[in-house]
Amino acid sequence: MDRFARLDRLPPYVFATVNAIKMNARRAGKDIIDMGMGNPDLATPPHIVDKLVEAVQKPHNHRYSASRGITRLRIAISNWYKRRFDVTIDPETEAIVTIGVKEGISHLILVTIRPGDVVFTPNPTYPIHPYSAIIAGGDVRGIPLRPEIDFFEKLMSATKQTWPRPKILIISYPHNPTTEVVSLEFFEKIVNYAKENEIMVIHDFAYGDLTYDGYEAPSFLQAKGAKEVGVEFFSLSKSYSMPGWRIGFCVGNKEMVGALSRIKSYLDYGPFQPIQIASIIALDGPQDCVEEIRNTYRSRRDSLISGLNRIGWDVNSPKGTMFVWAKIPQKYLKMGSVEFAKLLINEAQVAVSPGLGFGEYGDDFVRFALIENNMRINQAIRGIRKIM
Repeated sequence: MDRFARLDRLPPYVFATVNAIKMNARRAGKDIIDMGMGNPDLATPPHIVDKLVEAVQKPHNHRYSASRGITRLRIAISNWYKRRFDVTIDPETEAIVTIGVKEGISHLILVTIRPGDVVFTPNPTYPIHPYSAIIAGGDVRGIPLRPEIDFFEKLMSATKQTWPRPKILIISYPHNPTTEVVSLEFFEKIVNYAKENEIMVIHDFAYGDLTYDGYEAPSFLQAKGAKEVGVEFFSLSKSYSMPGWRIGFCVGNKEMVGALSRIKSYLDYGPFQPIQIASIIALDGPQDCVEEIRNTYRSRRDSLISGLNRIGWDVNSPKGTMFVWAKIPQKYLKMGSVEFAKLLINEAQVAVSPGLGFGEYGDDFVRFALIENNMRINQAIRGIRKIM
């Protein structure tokens, strides 16, 4: 058991501690309202499911697929980018289908860095961003991402102080867990920074459709010269409520897409073909379902924010994602996020994600996932009121 070298650099999973307490409470008969894992609870739109059922009944779709995705899906991806962002994508050289974003980012990092190469990620951030680099043998430098800090200023400072020079920057906006959003101007600064410092950029755009209050998230590829320095990953998990389908894609820089395509040719045969066929319908079909999903999350966000503020927990309303990033109330701040999350389970019967699980700069926060309906959210507020 001491031979699993790549596990040596992976710390114990912070969320496992809270999950164990949650499961024990449920076994004891407690009704725990789970707003921890960002696992969408909404059904996949019927027209997408119907296409899957139709495709799965055809035996020729049961065979191995293509590791870079079937041609028609790559064309649908390219057309979607042109409609949405007026960005031209070559489906042959600049687009590849992935088995979700986690798989795509992990394999792209694996093929682009050598042991000892430095990767920059925000801190806090989605765990696969730093740990994909650690698993691949790289070194990670976390750039603080907090409301009171200028992220780009910290990025520039870290670049000057880091040797060897960083090879990759991984970013994600709208951001999980902090819900931070940016303008196209920010991406243009990132492109210029990447060119000046010869750094590749990976942008995780998983929450690009989940935006509110008039804000529309720009694509990284809309920035002039973005395809010269990086790629963008998109997932169908949130926009079309297809998390278990494990389907996403990577578009942009043809050398990076080509590298991912080459390593995937050794590792997999792509997602199950009926899922790819149904994904074409998702991208090419009516998009009112995306608006319905967005409105549902907006309603839940409003219920949670108004409820928390009403009981004395002052939390800002996010403009993006399906989360609320809440600073721990002052009287509990010294506990840290893990102990506070335990308190919420035991005393309020509400499960959240401790901010520490996303990086040390997140330890003053907890993350609520908007995966419970409004009635359950109001029940959660009544439980939290007990400790406020």
